[in-house]
Order: sequence, then C-alpha cells, then structure tokens
Amino acid sequence: MKAAVHTRYGPPEVVRIQDVDKPAVGDRDVLVRVHTATVNRTDCAYRAARPFFIRLLTGLARPRRTILGTEFAGEIEAAGRGVTTFAVGDRVFGYNEGAFGTHAEYLSVPEDGSIATIPEGMAFEQVAPGTEGAHYALAFVRHAGTRAGQDVLVYGATGGIGSAAVQLLKSLDVTVTAVCDTANLELVRGLGADRVVDYTAGDFTEDEQTYDAVFDAVGKSTFGHCKRLLKPGAVYVSSELGPWAQNPVLALVTPLLRGRRVRFPVPRDNQEIVRHLRELIASGKFEPVIDRRYPLDQIVDAYRYVETGQKIGNVVITVAPTD
Repeated sequence: MKAAVHTRYGPPEVVRIQDVDKPAVGDRDVLVRVHTATVNRTDCAYRAARPFFIRLLTGLARPRRTILGTEFAGEIEAAGRGVTTFAVGDRVFGYNEGAFGTHAEYLSVPEDGSIATIPEGMAFEQVAPGTEGAHYALAFVRHAGTRAGQDVLVYGATGGIGSAAVQLLKSLDVTVTAVCDTANLELVRGLGADRVVDYTAGDFTEDEQTYDAVFDAVGKSTFGHCKRLLKPGAVYVSSELGPWAQNPVLALVTPLLRGRRVRFPVPRDNQEIVRHLRELIASGKFEPVIDRRYPLDQIVDAYRYVETGQKIGNVVITVAPTD
C-alpha cells in the first residue's frame, strides 16, 4: 500500500510517499481502507518532535511510528475473527492518536478503539475532520464545567479546535463570543457565535464584558492577559502549555486560591467520545470546517500550509478516491 512515511524528525520535507506492507489485523481489529484523512497540529508536532519532550513518547533518536495521521474515514475491508461490533463494508470514521497510521491506504484499528459508523448519507470528507479538534474542544467544555446559560469567549474561533468549540458550546445553549480576524467574521457568525470580536481592530482582552470561561483555542494568549475577562470563580483553558509551561502549573495552583482558575485538560480518546461527536454531526449541531484539500501524494504541501498557522478549520487529505 502507499503511505506517507517519515523515518526522521524534521520539516515537512522529511515525509515521503512509499510502498509499505499493509498493517496486520488481529482477532479484535478491523482493517479500514482509508478514503480521507487530515493533517493537523498534532501531526506537525509529532513529525517535528516539537516540543522536544515528545521524543519521550515517540523515540529519542528517530520516530518509532513512521506513518502519522490521527483522523480517518473509510470502509472496513476485513475484520478479525473476534470482531462483533463492526462488519465488512461498514463505513466508519475515527481518531487514532498514539498508534497513528491514517496517512496510508489501509489502517488497522481495534474494534473498541475510537471508531464509529458514519451517519447515513454523509460523505467520508464530511466526517474525517470531525474528531481531532473536536475532542480537544469537548475536553475544554467538560473540564470547564460549562452549562446552558453561561457566557464563554473563544479566542481563535477559526481553527480546528476553535470552530468546533463554538458549535459544541452552542449545542449546549451557551452564549458564545468568538474572537477572529476581519476576513472570517461572517464564517464565525455562521458557526453560531452570538457575538464576534475582530482582534485586528483592537485588543480583545480589553473587552468590557466578562465571562464564565475563556477558551484560548490557539494558545497565543495567557491567563494573565485574559484574567480581567473572567468572572469571579471563572475558568481559563488553553490548548497549549503556555510560556515556560505555565498552564499545567497554574492549573495546580489557582484552585488553591479560590478565585479565577486555570484548567489544563488532557483530552480523553475513546469510543464514547467519537460516538458523541457522531451524534452531533448527524444532528447538524456540529459540522467540521474544511479549508483545503490535498491528495496523499501532495501531503508535504499540506504540512507546509498547516504550519503557516493560517488554516481555517481543517485540512483534508484524500487517500483513496470515492468509488
């Protein structure tokens, strides 16, 4: 099969399209013929081993997992003898961080992994980008204890995490203020944001409104900068470690002060999460935003674009053409 392979850490150019063996399929695994995948911030971080501590997970000198890719959508081509949940021919999608491997024509996934059937009538492309950013956004929502009637600000509302967060919050009847640039004001309004703030027109942290939570979906602000936006006892959540890895430390310290708090959620990755996202997609409450599309043999260009930091929503990789 064809796959995007990297045998050393580095820039996008370390990735090459090669012919490799199909993955093995165990008794409780399914073999997915991948139609659609994505390139996202997680893939970029693992490919470049940035921050450096990622090497503790992936290999100090060279990557142990040479085929990256976390998100996938495709069709089950084979199933192990012990598989009872899925069947050959099922159209499925899911998330495979850690094991990776979705940047290839075939992927082996445990039947109890982060995998679910595709809602009836939906295309592979519609659901493939529906797990990576969304499961981070869902972790934000759950760890912040967000509930109906609250006010939440989402900074970075056009990215994979931010665009999902706006929609997930609206599905809970939360009042959402979204922060983005001028070019994407209408896009973010279309996601359901009740109010949109243009960060190019002024400092969003000088907003006069206060919030029950601030979600920094791009990791470009800090608790210190956003603190004045928080109501007493409110929560700040970021997708990144922050300067000098301050966010995990503040997540331990600020609850002891009984004031405004930092949360640093570690997202769960399991089948319940993917099934929940499936229901949101099927109901129309969540629609992954797609920016650009690349065929597998142009995946290096996809990496380059994602690393510009300018992508809107998600970048999709077409692995196998739809029959």
